[in-house]
Amino acid sequence: MSPFFKKKDSPAKQAEPQVTMPEPEEESSILSEDEIAHFAADREEASPLVTSINKSHMDKRSLDLVFAVEQVIQARQHAERNIQELQDRLTHSSGHVDRLNREVKALNQVISDREKNILELERKLTDKNLKVDQAMEDYRELQSSLTGEIEELKNAIELEQQKYGSLLQKHNEALADKVKAMNEFEDKLNRLEIENAHLKQKYEAMREEKTYLANMISDFTSRMSAPLGQGKSSS
Repeated sequence: MSPFFKKKDSPAKQAEPQVTMPEPEEESSILSEDEIAHFAADREEASPLVTSINKSHMDKRSLDLVFAVEQVIQARQHAERNIQELQDRLTHSSGHVDRLNREVKALNQVISDREKNILELERKLTDKNLKVDQAMEDYRELQSSLTGEIEELKNAIELEQQKYGSLLQKHNEALADKVKAMNEFEDKLNRLEIENAHLKQKYEAMREEKTYLANMISDFTSRMSAPLGQGKSSS
């Protein structure tokens, strides 16, 4: 139960006895409050004795006085019980308040530590954001630079492709001319080979004819020189 929750009084405590002074029949029966309190204190100290007194032998004034003192004693006892209960509540509440104060102090320390951590995280996050911003700026600059370089490379590649196309065309034309020249050379070589074969045949025929004529001349010379020699030797 919470110490701040007011304890509900019991039915006996709710019906607190009220000190009601009986109406005196005579002015001589009225007592002062000091006399009643003094008498109540004496009656509370000697309560066992008073309770054992037979009230039937008392007169009305004494009965009224006893009744008033009993009410005062009951009210005082009830007040003391209430005071003790309130003191117990106060002690319990004080302990609870001390415990809450310690918890609040601990929570304040935790909150302070968390705030320090949050500040540190915010500082780190700020540094990270600055680094990210710098990285993004560097990336944009690099992208812009690369875009220019890429355009230059595209233009250079396009120019080189045009040069390659021109060179390829020239190469194809030179190759075609070379093939044509080789074909013409082969045709000419074939014609020369044929002519060489014809000339060789002619040479062989002329050599045979020359040999034949040389043999004929030699035979003729031999025939012509033989009689002349024989005539000189006989004379």
